[in-house]
Amino acid sequence: MMRPAQVCNRLLCALDAAEGRRRRRKRNTTPDSIGLDLKRTILEETVRQDPEPGEYEQWLTECCLNTGSASGPMLAMAREVLADWHLAQQSTFFRSWLEQGAPSDDATS
Repeated sequence: MMRPAQVCNRLLCALDAAEGRRRRRKRNTTPDSIGLDLKRTILEETVRQDPEPGEYEQWLTECCLNTGSASGPMLAMAREVLADWHLAQQSTFFRSWLEQGAPSDDATS
């Protein structure tokens, strides 16, 4: 089983691709940027604190509450990170993609 910090460290690579796609869009992408920044904060904090797998969901909730950022968007990003972590536990394809550095043609150089 991969630890949440391991998955989140690899997910940080995937954010580069999302940022590359966001920059190429012709519409206002400010909301996208805010969401990606929130997600990056959660991923980086997970890597820094390395919570236990069995306590990760509770840790995410407490992390949001303790930062004073328990807004709807922050909690939504925490749920997304939790779903990504669960997917990495269940999907060998997703886990393999993460282990390869989350390659994408959309990644920024």
